[in-house]
Amino acid sequence: MRRCFIFGLGYSAGRIAAALEARGWEVISTGRAGTLSFDDAANVRLALTGADAVLSSVPPSADGDPVLATYGADIAAHKVVYLSSTGVYGDTGGAWVDETAPTGTGRRTARAEADASWLERGARVLRLPGIYGPGRSALDRVREGKAHRIDLPAQVFSRVHVDDIVSGAVAAFDAPPGAYNLADDEPTSQNAVIEEACRLLGLEPPPLQSLDEAGLSPMARGFYAENRRVANGKARRVLGWRPRFPNYREGLRAILAGDG
Repeated sequence: MRRCFIFGLGYSAGRIAAALEARGWEVISTGRAGTLSFDDAANVRLALTGADAVLSSVPPSADGDPVLATYGADIAAHKVVYLSSTGVYGDTGGAWVDETAPTGTGRRTARAEADASWLERGARVLRLPGIYGPGRSALDRVREGKAHRIDLPAQVFSRVHVDDIVSGAVAAFDAPPGAYNLADDEPTSQNAVIEEACRLLGLEPPPLQSLDEAGLSPMARGFYAENRRVANGKARRVLGWRPRFPNYREGLRAILAGDG
């Protein structure tokens, strides 16, 4: 039986854990839903000694990456997958980015530094755009009355269904170290996604608003400060990965039908 140690059993990592267990892996994890406390250093280190692979979904803080700071030496010899963000590329004015694009120029400085640190240590770094899936999609925001359409007609984003993160992560454990973008095939505006969710639910789309009129939080406003399209060709070539949901329309339909 192979063992995977997961730091941060959150939304995406929890589904990765379930997929690994279905394949016969033993999973030990930290996080609110995990089996160990992150601060239980003795037992974490004991579990790591018997692990075949490690996955970290813990985001960095202003002080750096907590997993590397605390357990970096303990995972140095393991196969590691790190869940990063395409935010490391910053704003490209809507241009396409692949893994050769420069990083560290955007608003997520700490994330870019953590991304680089994991790469230096030989990890498989999965760079993820906007994540959606059951319980966390435009369908939920529309139902809750929290959806917005922002009047920024040139704004384009990439996204990925959580199940496609799962398949990418499982493949990455046995892949060469390096960065891999996991994104669907059809970058589009957030407005188009909200409009499709409304269509599927039989509801009228919310009105177009300016950023100021929408009253968004600073974090949400930051989402609209960057504009890029994310290419997934390397993941296809090297991981043999193919998105089950190549666009938001298929992803949303599957979520609504309870099949994704």
